[in-house]
Amino acid sequence: MKKSIISTCQNCISKNKGIFCGLGTPETEDLSRHKIINTFKKGQTIFMQGNHPSGIYCIGNGNIKLTQIGNDGKETILKIAQGGDILGHQNIFTEDSCSATATAMKDTEICFIDKKYILKVIENNPNVAMNIIHKLSRDMSSAENKLSSLHQKNVRERLAELILSLKKSHGVMDGGSWKIDLKLTREEMAKMIGTSHETLIRFMTEFKEAGMLEQVGKIIFIKNELELKDTANMKY
Repeated sequence: MKKSIISTCQNCISKNKGIFCGLGTPETEDLSRHKIINTFKKGQTIFMQGNHPSGIYCIGNGNIKLTQIGNDGKETILKIAQGGDILGHQNIFTEDSCSATATAMKDTEICFIDKKYILKVIENNPNVAMNIIHKLSRDMSSAENKLSSLHQKNVRERLAELILSLKKSHGVMDGGSWKIDLKLTREEMAKMIGTSHETLIRFMTEFKEAGMLEQVGKIIFIKNELELKDTANMKY
């Protein structure tokens, strides 16, 4: 891990997507003076499951993989966070330890903000408090939906649902098709839907043969979104 010089909070490319989007110029300048900026290389760990966080991490750019080791020793990928997301916010109001490990999937710039300062910001800026509450609510809803999917849907349906979710979070238009601008290994995708590497490959092949997907290396292109939604049993 090494220090990185990036733009201030006022000029951060992810400011308008984060919890501090409603701060005025003086408050944003004060925030800039209280953050620590670091660059994490691909594969580096930001924090570990079981550690006690002392603040929040605001992602400027890049992708962060959140993983959790269960009692059975198996690893599950909970989420892929990106620019504008925050990490560690679940522990702002508690003394709980981290429930997951955060690992950089590519070179990533992250600002760390001390817990005591964040609590002061929340006290003086109700809009930041509301943004954190909304973020926690969305996270809880997402976790509940994922749990429901794992229990109620088969692997084929879960894979289709995952691809559509990745399209929503990382999709960009490319030549009339949706391109998922995120390179995931088959093992990583398998860990996101709770299946084996071999089973995932089998269904990915099926999706490509059915004309729903196209793949160039690790890059996925969605060719038939409606059929993917039907496969995932999703509402239009």
